[in-house]
Amino acid sequence: MTKKGRLFHGCNIENASYSLTICAERNALFSAISSLGVQGKDPIVAIAVARLDGLSAPPCGACRQVLYEFCADVWISFIVQEGKWEYYRLSELLPNAFRILPQPF
Repeated sequence: MTKKGRLFHGCNIENASYSLTICAERNALFSAISSLGVQGKDPIVAIAVARLDGLSAPPCGACRQVLYEFCADVWISFIVQEGKWEYYRLSELLPNAFRILPQPF
């Protein structure tokens, strides 16, 4: 979700070569970036992650790192058990994050 309330959806896209799979979080983020540009005037402020079976759905390490590159201060919510959500700042889920280049925005 962006600061102005725009929503972008994503889903996992699986592939037989597992390293080429893309998670829903990155899929949604890339959709937002391709539509809005890199953070510009409507930054991404929150991301929610859910599974159809209601089981826990925290973002994987790769997604956490990619999210940090584009929206370091984002709120992340995910199901921890059926019907129960938890909310974290990305910095809580990815302490001591790094960037190769300075933040471009």
